[in-house]
Amino acid sequence: MIQLYEVKNKSDLKRFVKFPFSLYQDSQYWVPPIISDEVATLSADKNPAFEHAEARFFLAIKNNKVVGRIAAIVNWLEVKEQGVKKMRFGWFDFIDDLDVSKQLLNKVAEIGKSHQLDYMEGPVGFSNLDKNGALTEGFDHLGTMATWYNYPYYITHFKKLGFTTEKEYIESKFSFGNLPVERFIRANDIILKRFNLKAGSYKKASEIIPHLDSMFDLFNLSYSKLSTFVPVSAAQREYFKKKFINFINPEFIKFVFDANNNMVAFAIVLPSFSEALQETKGKLFPFGFLKLLRAKKQSDTALFYLIGVDPHYQNKGVTAIIFKEMHEAFLSHNIKTCLRLPELADNVASHQIWKDFNAKIIKRRETFKKML
Repeated sequence: MIQLYEVKNKSDLKRFVKFPFSLYQDSQYWVPPIISDEVATLSADKNPAFEHAEARFFLAIKNNKVVGRIAAIVNWLEVKEQGVKKMRFGWFDFIDDLDVSKQLLNKVAEIGKSHQLDYMEGPVGFSNLDKNGALTEGFDHLGTMATWYNYPYYITHFKKLGFTTEKEYIESKFSFGNLPVERFIRANDIILKRFNLKAGSYKKASEIIPHLDSMFDLFNLSYSKLSTFVPVSAAQREYFKKKFINFINPEFIKFVFDANNNMVAFAIVLPSFSEALQETKGKLFPFGFLKLLRAKKQSDTALFYLIGVDPHYQNKGVTAIIFKEMHEAFLSHNIKTCLRLPELADNVASHQIWKDFNAKIIKRRETFKKML
């Protein structure tokens, strides 16, 4: 018999966070989160997303053993201000037992109906900067710190339970050697002069911090038309600054400014921490943080996390400035492989940026929807 148990305290929350560690213990592709960071993300007293959202967490128990988990999320900013009556669900993991997945999803549906919402969608997080999408292709590729991994049977469960595809995302890979460097250099010189722009490159995290608020402003502006968009609040900005500042290599952060020092484009690229996170097994101490620090300096793989361009400068070649600057940083750090993290499959503007990179799609993921 399967019982659902709602998380009520920190001890329960740790059980919730640790369940995937047992589910994926035999997977060579699953990348664990840092346990303390994951607990903070799901804690109302730590994550400012709870200012505009509420979440309830459930464990599925069978024979006194955790066999599944799910987070039921309502983003009230999305519901009340944007009029999107969506019940979100995420952090959804389960054994290959249809009764388990069904009961967990039914609980989310029950909560959604109690709030008079129209449909449920997942797996998604609180906002655009959280992980989203269930993997539908590319199960034999290593995961990343910015994405969820899942077994193929998850998709079978969604379909059997009446869910349909809502959004599709793609992830791709290209070799650093395939960067069309000469074209970027020529375009860089032309674009800088034509629009009176300048590039910002940095060696220290302290040099980046003064520009982060402008970056978040530009993020909200440049991503506002996407169907998944939920604005990042001031409190969330501070939270993400603290959360990611230790993971960034300042040389991989690029900004572009106009003549008045207004930011018109940005790129956030992270070193890959996947192998290091697997070695740490979710723990920073006693030696986990040293493994992450080593990866930050020595990883030969770079993850393109976010790129944003002011709508006024879109389709004007501004990204050539970013790629020219990034090429120089990659050379000095012996980067060999570049990965593009999930992008909406129908985001044509984004795909145009990468058309000359000879990128190969290695993963696809989807969010799934069901009317309430």
